[in-house]
Amino acid sequence: MNVNVKEIVEKISSYNLFNNLLPGVLYVYVVSNIANFNLLVDNVVIAIFLYYFVGLVISRLGSLVIEPLLQETKFVRFAKYEDFLSASEKDEKIELLSEVNNTFRTLISLFALILLTILYDKITVRFCIPIEITIIVLFILLLALFLFSYRKQTNFITKRVKRLNDKQ
Repeated sequence: MNVNVKEIVEKISSYNLFNNLLPGVLYVYVVSNIANFNLLVDNVVIAIFLYYFVGLVISRLGSLVIEPLLQETKFVRFAKYEDFLSASEKDEKIELLSEVNNTFRTLISLFALILLTILYDKITVRFCIPIEITIIVLFILLLALFLFSYRKQTNFITKRVKRLNDKQ
């Protein structure tokens, strides 16, 4: 298989680069050097997809866990979604500012996940937790994460469709 890595990277938008690929690379690098989890791979194509997926997980954790936690504690307050959509139509810079905001949220999630991974690593060593248990727990958590991500994305789509239909 002759895959041009440059072509793959060029197809990644700046949003995906900063919210998925970069956090994935940072997480894999840091965790592989600090904890007993070596996630580094030699194949560049597989590495890009692995890092992207890890970054996607980090981004989703930011959206589903970090963001609601920060809202619940009133650390941040959001405009109503309807107001956001309306303002975005009038000022296209709001979309860019929202993307930058999401990057910050993803970085918060990255650092939290690195800390949790290091903590989990210490727990597994201390209590001799077999790797099979870690893998099962990981897949259960990933299943839950993407189920809730799917629900959240479906709700966004539904709100936008309703808003568009209400305008007509």
